[in-house]
Amino acid sequence: MKIAFVYDAVYPWVKGGAEKRIYELGKRLAENENEVHVFGVKWWNGTAMMENEGMALHGVCKPMKLYVNGRRSIPEALIFAIKLLPHLIRDRYDVIDVSAFPYFSCFTAKLVSALRRNPMIITWHEVWGNYWYEYMGWRGFFGKLVEFTASKLTQTSIVVSPLTKKNLVSLGVKSENIHIVPNGIDIGKIGNIPPSPDKCDILFAGRLIREKNVDVLLEAVCCVKDALPDVKCHIIGDGPEKERLFGLVAERGLMDNVRFFGFLTYEEVIARIKSSKILALPSTREGFGMVVIEAFACGIPVITVKGELNAASSLVSEKTGFVVNLDAEELGNAVRSLLGNDALREKMAASAMNAAQKYDWDRIARQASFIYEEHLLKSERA
Repeated sequence: MKIAFVYDAVYPWVKGGAEKRIYELGKRLAENENEVHVFGVKWWNGTAMMENEGMALHGVCKPMKLYVNGRRSIPEALIFAIKLLPHLIRDRYDVIDVSAFPYFSCFTAKLVSALRRNPMIITWHEVWGNYWYEYMGWRGFFGKLVEFTASKLTQTSIVVSPLTKKNLVSLGVKSENIHIVPNGIDIGKIGNIPPSPDKCDILFAGRLIREKNVDVLLEAVCCVKDALPDVKCHIIGDGPEKERLFGLVAERGLMDNVRFFGFLTYEEVIARIKSSKILALPSTREGFGMVVIEAFACGIPVITVKGELNAASSLVSEKTGFVVNLDAEELGNAVRSLLGNDALREKMAASAMNAAQKYDWDRIARQASFIYEEHLLKSERA
């Protein structure tokens, strides 16, 4: 098959769940004798088109800021969608897989699909619905409208979690037209990374943005500190909340308990997960929650929180961790339960490693390939 992936951010120049997914799927599909093309912003130096891991990368426009004031840039998304058209329409593809967010490129891909008769699939990492109003205020109406309209552009959709499928169905998309293909991990690679010698009790890894609720985690550390004065919490990541969180650590007297590391390489993150006892993810908005299954593969139990937009909560069971309310005391109690019970933690660690097996990228690439082939056949029969 000749497959085109469309997303403005391109791994490894931009590191995130959606771009890592395209990279992992794309290189495996290329290894299996598929012709894989990736259309994104030209983050690299040199020519607009280059080869990477067997994939052809197409840089459709010069780099721009993806985020402005902590939010995805609308001008960037619009410019990318406009510049995408002449690049994507040059050739015919068996399947175009376009990531839904930030939506505008879905409309470009739909136009190319209609003109070139290219079968098109949209991959959804999240469906925001009414969260648009929280994100943009009254302007969220337009975000919600664009999201709803994008959901009508194709007969076949891929989602990364059952929660996203449920939310996409709420927009009127038929359940039978939605396929769940989760994000994955390279279990072999993770297994070969040694743990860091710098150990901790609790680890958080992610962008330091409001929805991640790292401030609640810090309050939970305060609760735990009463019983365990030497508790250690490591926070990996960067973002607009960083300075406020630094201030909270000083205000709560946690300077000896909490350390910040900024962004680290993937190998460094995995090494530090392995050297921790618990992964804490108090986020109320996760399209999937890659760090959860990475922790599982490291044999580390996970504590996350309940939330209508937190797909990570569906990954964690009573066998692999805790799902609690977004409350510092509840989060602290869960932490104490695991830190104070080695047998429970070891039992959960074994279950977590077993749960990780179904998220191996090789298995997920085969699943995606089957859906592409099925969609292509259906389009040819139409």
